[in-house]
Amino acid sequence: MEPIRFLHTADLHLDSPFKGMSAAGPDELARLQQSTFAAFDRFIAYAVKERPDFIVIVGDLYDGEDRSLRAQIRFQQGMQQLQKVKIPVYLSYGNHDHLAGRWTRVSLPENVHVFSEHVEQKQLTIRNETIYLHGFSYPQRHVKEPMIPHYPNAADGIHIGLLHGSVAGDAEHAVYAPFTINEMQSKHYHYWALGHIHKRQVLSQEPPIVYPGNIQGRHRNEQGHKGFYDVSLTPANTSLTFVETSDIVFTSLTVSCEGIEYADDWISACQEAVDQLTAEIGSVVVELVMEHTEGLANDLARSEVEWLDILREQYEDMEPFVWISSIEWPLIRGTVVSNSLLEPVESTLSGWETDDWNDLVKEVYSHKAGRYLEALTPTDFERLTQQAAALLEDEMWKEG
Repeated sequence: MEPIRFLHTADLHLDSPFKGMSAAGPDELARLQQSTFAAFDRFIAYAVKERPDFIVIVGDLYDGEDRSLRAQIRFQQGMQQLQKVKIPVYLSYGNHDHLAGRWTRVSLPENVHVFSEHVEQKQLTIRNETIYLHGFSYPQRHVKEPMIPHYPNAADGIHIGLLHGSVAGDAEHAVYAPFTINEMQSKHYHYWALGHIHKRQVLSQEPPIVYPGNIQGRHRNEQGHKGFYDVSLTPANTSLTFVETSDIVFTSLTVSCEGIEYADDWISACQEAVDQLTAEIGSVVVELVMEHTEGLANDLARSEVEWLDILREQYEDMEPFVWISSIEWPLIRGTVVSNSLLEPVESTLSGWETDDWNDLVKEVYSHKAGRYLEALTPTDFERLTQQAAALLEDEMWKEG
């Protein structure tokens, strides 16, 4: 049989406020906030050009339960473009844009089919082959119970499951609608289209159990190229093609300071490295990581805010867009601060378990604004430990 072809995307997070970019100026922040729309426009343009049989969008189309009007209008316009070329869209809402939120209603064209709060089946016929799609939308922000038991087993035809959730026991992410790979495989579907985790990954090949990741990175933990999958599916075989949509790529860049003594040479070395990076991948939000800094005077490596501002000025109003989010310097041990002063603090922080960290930040998350914060992950804990040690050392250095 001729393959069934569909696009699998999720986690559009249209109109994301980019909360972690507070240091950016109004022009830079506006450019960042446009990036989710630019990525979405690339997705729509690809679909209109390629004409897949249908599209699945698996949750978190919008960044918040209020579903900003601007985001809804842009999404509606995209769906109308797909309607004109007769591409059906099957979508579910996730924990960010759950059905219990309050928002100004915007209608969607007839080609868009939305899953209700209960697991339900939708079907379409493509070249005499019946396709069954199974999925649900989040009735409220937190769906902590497993939903897999509500999905029926496959029968005749081609079956595709849509699920916005995470693997049971996943310590790195807030667990929603938890599932196991074995549970999914036992349903005998031909493809599982997942959402919620913003990292592109294939959990299983038989059948394909797939996270496409989000279409646009939004902070330092979402580095690299983002996009969606173009899927060709037969009962016996599946092929996945990743299609990039990132308007701005979050990344890190290591800069060698070997042989550099003076500030102007350091600025030139950073600019050369950044320019080479943008020539390769376009617009970026970049963390600069310094190495081989032995020849630099200590005061250069300790004036991060000033040098950061100077570097940022070099890229104002430029295309490709460049925002330098931070500069990371190697810790200067022994010569500046005694290890004996730092080790007890680092040892304490390193010994903290997840519950210790959560207890530390519980007041922040219990505030009414806490529901808009992403849950901290083990990666965040490790980064905070490193930053705390660096901050303590910096303060000790300043105090002599």
